[in-house]
Amino acid sequence: MTSSVSPRRDARRNHERLLAEARVLFTERGIDAPLDELATRAGVGPGTVYRHFANRDALIRELYDAGVADLHALAPEILGAETGWRSIELYLERLAEWLAGSPYVPAVMRRMAALDPTYKPGTEFAEAIAGMVERAQAEGSLRTDVTAVDLSILVDMLGGLGQYGGAYLPYWRRQLVVILDGLRARPDNTPIDGEGQAFEEFHDMSHAKGPQAPAPPVG
Repeated sequence: MTSSVSPRRDARRNHERLLAEARVLFTERGIDAPLDELATRAGVGPGTVYRHFANRDALIRELYDAGVADLHALAPEILGAETGWRSIELYLERLAEWLAGSPYVPAVMRRMAALDPTYKPGTEFAEAIAGMVERAQAEGSLRTDVTAVDLSILVDMLGGLGQYGGAYLPYWRRQLVVILDGLRARPDNTPIDGEGQAFEEFHDMSHAKGPQAPAPPVG
């Protein structure tokens, strides 16, 4: 039994190590960084990389799905908060913190949109976010003209501070406080002009933001 279990355990350990090193490598050098370098960083042979991921696209898809899983893991704390306003605070804080610490994510999102335009697991969060907004607005804590897409845009803005590298991460909550103050319902809030964007339109836009990604290399 030991001889059959150990290889599986080693394979799982290598898989997790490759994913962890891919996150670092793609952050530093972009998602088209050589996979041979990934093997070197993970301490495995190039063949091991391709045994776990048939090609670069497979690796990118798994990183994308892992990100969606991360968001699912955050949901119970956010949606289960004692008040709607606390849910808003946690949503902005937790997601922006995750995104700021994962600068490779936007490039992975863009590549996934190019690889499989119909694959949109992120849209499943739309109803939950809208419910969170409605709850906070019913409490009178969140201004009534804010939408779920507005909050998602703010997460992108805060998370984008990760572009400055780890040196700024101790300070990003300064911007969080400013944003939260702007979201609070007050009699003197300046009205927001126009209607907000539809969530699915935002989803597609966010996955295509930035310069057009080049075609993925073979292998």
